[in-house]
Amino acid sequence: MTRLKTLASLAALSAWNRRGSLSLILLSIILSTILLVGLERLRTQIKDSFAQSVYGVDLLVGARGSQTQLVLYAIFHLGGAANNLGWDKAQQIMARPDVAFAIPVSMGDYHRGFPVVATDDSYLSHYRYRRGRSLKLDQGFWFKDLFEVTLGAQVAKRLGYQLDDKIVLSHGGGEMARTHDNKPFKVVGILEPTGSPVDRGLYISLQSMEAIHVDWRGGAPIPGLTITPEQTKKFNLTPKSVTALLVGLKNRRQVFAAQNQIQSAPGEALSAVLPGVALDQLFQTLGQGEKVLFLVSILVTVTGLLGLAATILAGLGERRRELAILRSLGASPWDLGIIIAMESLWLTLTGLILGLGLLTAILAILGPKLLLSYGVALELTAPTAREGYILGAILLAGILAGLGPAVRAYFFSLADGLNQRV
Repeated sequence: MTRLKTLASLAALSAWNRRGSLSLILLSIILSTILLVGLERLRTQIKDSFAQSVYGVDLLVGARGSQTQLVLYAIFHLGGAANNLGWDKAQQIMARPDVAFAIPVSMGDYHRGFPVVATDDSYLSHYRYRRGRSLKLDQGFWFKDLFEVTLGAQVAKRLGYQLDDKIVLSHGGGEMARTHDNKPFKVVGILEPTGSPVDRGLYISLQSMEAIHVDWRGGAPIPGLTITPEQTKKFNLTPKSVTALLVGLKNRRQVFAAQNQIQSAPGEALSAVLPGVALDQLFQTLGQGEKVLFLVSILVTVTGLLGLAATILAGLGERRRELAILRSLGASPWDLGIIIAMESLWLTLTGLILGLGLLTAILAILGPKLLLSYGVALELTAPTAREGYILGAILLAGILAGLGPAVRAYFFSLADGLNQRV
């Protein structure tokens, strides 16, 4: 054991003496570690963030159509819904004895590219994200009146809104959008950042969604008719339909029975989607892209380790005298091979430690900024089992990269280093 410690010390000192030539290889290993582990952590946490965005929601009920499309639109505010769910049918589902809560959401309007979500108080009370966290207000309060709006954190950050600002919503998105200029909304609240799609939404009441469309027909304003905000209060603003219901059951073991009953009920054709199943299908579709990114990271790592082997191998010619002196002092061929292999081990291990340290620092510094600016939640967590396998694979590859030079050093004779060659 003492002899092994001595050889390890010699290997570390030898690597330090050649730190200039080895620094680029060390940098390559550090970057490879950050890239591979960072990509794995980003993939895992984004996937987890997607799944946690529907925490506690057992069924997503909407009009019959694509399950993935309904989840992407109603939960993640991406794409569009083909049809709406009738309000009478929605109330029947809310009244089911096995339903613990049902959050109605109605969509279709936007504000400067951000989706408007019409809902009620149950959204604030029952929506959960990231392992059961509830929504909290950073400023102000949840909307109460017809023309009040509560903003997601990213909306307020990106657009620079404060409490009491006035904003105008638009019907639809893109260049064809038409604004509701005569019915502005007052900002009364801003939610705390969540790292979920909630951050990108503007939240109004279901009655507000009806109010801004009382003088519209077929997606366009009725020519010559203008109804003021005060006049809208005289109308029946009960919603006619909603985009979807986010349903939580009292007993999750009954989810398949409830799904079958809702989908097979007479009347309006409905889809009752298990959000987790729909997201799994989506992740399988995106899986090929993940594999390509991971393959690129592996190639970068392999390139760095090949550079490590090449640098050590090329340096052996210049180190013949050093190795010969060690032989003359009693070092065996095995000792020389171990010293060379340990240099590779030290270099790889140092690169892994520094890479993990830098990745942790990057996440600690950029995590809150990414959460507030882009709604991406990257948390500081202990390495997962898969990340452990990646680190172990890099370390093993580094050891293997040093075996070739170590074997060559083993066969060096004493005369190789003492005889001058020209």
